[in-house]
Formats: sequence, C-alpha cells, structure tokens
Amino acid sequence: MNTRLKHFNAQSSDAVERTEFDALVDKAVSRRGLLKGGMALGIAGFFSMSPVAKAVAAAVQPSALLGFTGIPASTEDAVKVPAGYRTSILIAWGDPVLPGAPEFDHAGGNTAADQAGQFGDNTDGMALFHFRRADGSIDPNRAVLAINNEYCNYEYLLKDGEAKSREDVEKAKAAHGNTVVELVREGNQWRYVRDSRLNRRIHLETEMELTGPVAGHALVKTAADPEGRKVFGTVNNCASGRTPWGTYMTCEENFQGVFGAERDEDVPAEQAMFGIKAGEDRYRWWQHDDRFNLSKTPNEPNRFGWIVEYDPFDPESKPMKRTALGRVKHENAEMVVNKDGYVVVYMGDDERGEHIYKFVSKGKHDPANDAANRRLLEEGTLYVAQFNGDSETHAGGGRWIELSHGKNGLTAENGFADQAEVLVKTRLAAKHVGATTMDRPEWVSANPLNGQVYCTLTNNKHRGNKEEQPLNAANPRAGNHYGQIIRWEAKGGDHTADEFVWDLFLLAGNPTQHQDVYAGSSNITADNMFNSPDGLGFDKDGRLWILTDGDDSNAGDFAGMGNNQMLCADTESGEIRRFLVGPTGCEVTGLTFSDDYKTMFVGIQHPTGAFPDYKEGGKPRSSIVMITREDGGVIGA
Repeated sequence: MNTRLKHFNAQSSDAVERTEFDALVDKAVSRRGLLKGGMALGIAGFFSMSPVAKAVAAAVQPSALLGFTGIPASTEDAVKVPAGYRTSILIAWGDPVLPGAPEFDHAGGNTAADQAGQFGDNTDGMALFHFRRADGSIDPNRAVLAINNEYCNYEYLLKDGEAKSREDVEKAKAAHGNTVVELVREGNQWRYVRDSRLNRRIHLETEMELTGPVAGHALVKTAADPEGRKVFGTVNNCASGRTPWGTYMTCEENFQGVFGAERDEDVPAEQAMFGIKAGEDRYRWWQHDDRFNLSKTPNEPNRFGWIVEYDPFDPESKPMKRTALGRVKHENAEMVVNKDGYVVVYMGDDERGEHIYKFVSKGKHDPANDAANRRLLEEGTLYVAQFNGDSETHAGGGRWIELSHGKNGLTAENGFADQAEVLVKTRLAAKHVGATTMDRPEWVSANPLNGQVYCTLTNNKHRGNKEEQPLNAANPRAGNHYGQIIRWEAKGGDHTADEFVWDLFLLAGNPTQHQDVYAGSSNITADNMFNSPDGLGFDKDGRLWILTDGDDSNAGDFAGMGNNQMLCADTESGEIRRFLVGPTGCEVTGLTFSDDYKTMFVGIQHPTGAFPDYKEGGKPRSSIVMITREDGGVIGA
C-alpha cells in the first residue's frame, strides 16, 4: 500500500477531507495497486505488455502456505483430492435424521412425511459448532453441524418428475430448508448420530418470527398472519454465516421460484424484479398451495428473502428472520466484530447486476453476555457499496451508501414510505442511491489475519450487453462468463467506516483459449484455471478456499477445466492451486472445518452421475464429504 494512504487509513479522526482521500487513492492506483504484497495481482492480466504488469507479475511467488501439490482437472464421476488426503461421506440426501425416519429409497417411495425426517436435498452453506465443556473449553470430539438444503431436483425427488399434487408439493417443501445433526469423532473420523435429541429438520412448515423494522408492517401481513410477525418456513437457503455467540445464519436466496400467480397483473414490479412471474411452471407450488399464489396471498413473497438466525444446539428454538439486514437474494452472511465492538455483516445479492451490502449493528458485542448479543441483528444500519475505480487498473476507492429512510432520496415521494419499505424493497433502494451493479455477488469472506474482505463475482452474461449494466472498473468484461474475485480494505481497518479501497484479486479465465483479458489474471494458468467462483472461505492461517459452480462442459471457452472444483489461494504470494475436483455435474459448495482444522467438510450439490452410492439404478444424491490427511495434519498445510 502507498505509505501515505496507509498513514491516512490509520487515522481515527475524520479531519482529513474526502478529497485528500480520493487523491491518495488515485495516486496509489497509478502505481502498483491499493494493497501490499499480492493484492495487486488481479490487475496484471490487463497489462501484459506494460511495465506495471512486469512489476506485478514478479510478485507471484511459490507459496509457503500451501503445503500440497495441486491436482489436475478431472471429468471423472468421483471426488479427487491431492496425494496424502482421503475422503469419506458424512451424510447424503435422504439419510434418516430424526427418530423413526426410514432409509432413503432409490425407487422414489419415500413420502413427504419421510422426507421431513431425512436429510434435505442439495446441500449448500454449513457451519460446525463444537460442544463446550463446563470449564468453557471446546470438546474436540463432539459438535453439531448446521447445513442448508437449498432446493430439490424434481427428476429425482418425484416419481413423475413434476409436482402434480399437494403431496408432491409437501415432499418438495420438506426437502428444502436446513438440517442439524450431532457429530461425534472417533479417532480421525466423524460420524453423525442418527437419533440424537439435537438433530433437527427446518423446512417450509417450521414456525419462525419476523424481527426488526419489518415485523408487523402491512407489507408482511396475510390472512393467516394478520399481525405480520409469524412466518412458516425458510426456502432456497444458499450459503450461511455464523455468529461469535454460537448461532447460525442461513440465507434465503432464489425464493422467487416457489411463487406464481394466475394473472400477470397480480405480480407487481417489485416482485417481478426478483423473477416472480404468473404461470410459474417449474415448482408449481402455487397451483397446489394458496400460500404461494400471489393472486390469493400477495404479501407472502415479502416474508422471504431474509437472513434467518437460530440456535443449532436448541431444536425447540424459534428461528428469527432478521429484517434489518434487508431483503434480497442473499448468498451468505460474513460477520466481523469490529475493533470497537460493533457487529458488521457483509452480504451479496446473487443476481446479475445486483449489489454488495453491509449491516452495522446499533448495539455492541459483549463477550460476557450472549443473551444480549442474540438481539444485535434486530437493529442497525444497512449500507450498499459503490465502487469508484480506475478504468485502467481496475482498482480504486469506494464508499458505503446508507439505506435509511429519509436519507439519500429514500423518501415517501420516491416510493419509500418508511424504513420497513426500504428493507422490503432493498433492491429498489440500492438502485435509487446509485450503488454499483456487480457480476452476481456471491460469498463474502474476511481474512482473519488482516481484515481484508473478499467477494466472488460469479459471472454475468448481461455485463456490457444491457444498458443498465455497463462495463465498470470492478466488472470489466463484457458477457463475463468466467467471473472474478474482488476485495477491499476498510479505511483505518474500521469496518464501520464509510470508505474503503479495493482491487481485483483475480479474474478467472482460460489462458489456453484466449490471449486477451479472457485469459484471466496473471495468477491463472493452464494448471489451475476455473470458471464461476462461488463459495469462498478463509481458514485460520489465511488460506483462501475457492469453490466453483460453473460450466463443466470441458469444451470451447471452458476446455480443460473439467468438473467443478475447489482451489486454495495464498493471497500474499498470489499462488493458486487446485485442491479438489467434484463428481459429474455437481457444484462444489459449502465449507467448514473442525476446530483443529484437521477435518474439512464440503458439500457436493446436484451431482448427475452415480455419486455417492454408485449403485445400479440408483439416484445421484447431494452429500457432505469429509476430507482428512492420512498423517492427521492440518488441511492444506
């Protein structure tokens, strides 16, 4: 980082004018990039012939942090990992979780009631919570695992491949939501406890409570809930987050798919912008359950699209929908406790041309009072990001724009009657204040060693092809089908600050097919190339794990990339190595570790081959895979 910029960022007062901050950002951009070490690597792909590129490229060095040999791409119907590692299946879709639940029936005979007691479908985000002993220490061999079940595949779930009855819809509803299972470790291997009292299924019939400014508002009242405070269920739970007070945050993403209407005029513009449409013909819930029919229950969609918090150790606890964090297609929720005690949650809205958000709590975290901490997500301030960048280096400064009623034009005259309307219509509010449109913001993760924040921008076929999504410094490629990873650092290391500096850590690409910007940044090679970075997470030592959900055709622009995969990056040296390749047709998603980082848990979603049972006539099943080292060491070290 430019030393003057670092000095400016270290200041705690706001005495320095913003114009000076802008000037320092400009000066830093004109040199090597915003942040020290490998932080400028992502821009090198744009300067293959320039002196800047030569200087930056030299910073890509072999990593001392990555202690494994990268593996080649694969198209096999198997999970592939480096030499010295082994894999095993923890749990797969349909495995019994609750007492009395039957085994999975490959012939499709399980009922809706069966599914409600079995592991849900299409695993995604998850988090492991260790038990604590009476003295407060962690029990290394007991834990609970909270897991998202994002959606279902009708071709495998239902006998006819489509929902033709209320029973079919009930079975689909039961396959969604969350699963919580108790785990025990015996030696080097974890297993789930089938009949544990802590096991839980959370699905579309689980009672939840709306909290925050939207609770009780007219926009969330229905005939079944005239007070607008009680919601049944959570749906399309993509990624997740965890809190330091021991709760799990599950994020509602593509909720639009379960809603439909009888007439176009019954779908208002603010719902249509989420993709809700009349005559929806994929899930067909609205045809069999009036709750999902906008022609009969117009406010029901407003009760979804939130972040939900619950206690994974209490199967009787009521999940809370935290409306203060906004209503979008939430990907994940990355929580940081700021140095002054305020809680900050970073979030991405996973759709082309949408935005990155930040929530700052009204109250402060108290390490000695978890009961009070469990209310911190009820009140606070929501912000949306604006990336102001240099068109050559694709780096620059940015600011967080407050999304509070009465500020930045968010007034009744502009369609926002109160704060609840700002939050229900978060996307409209973000666009009204001039937030930067992004290439599908997905997972956000903060480096525990330095506080830098990273976000995957998966892809965007509309970038540069639609008037409302022009090229910009943070999203520089038209028809972007490879994706990139952006990162930023808050002014003064203060996550509550309104200003930050940013650059691109990498641009995914294919250097075997392209010689221009679509080849990717300088740390992308023929040996580690990939497309559509999606999942993202740091371990305690600062390794960045990157999971993909992209084109696995292995042809054309994607030739040589193989199946979807997981990679590991050293953000200081810039080196990236491929660590895992998933089976046929899958997305590699969901990431968590045991407390000693000697077991990695990763999700394999929507496989299309024979994984994991490899049984003749069997169905593919999304699963949680455990990865350990043969020598019992730390994963990746």
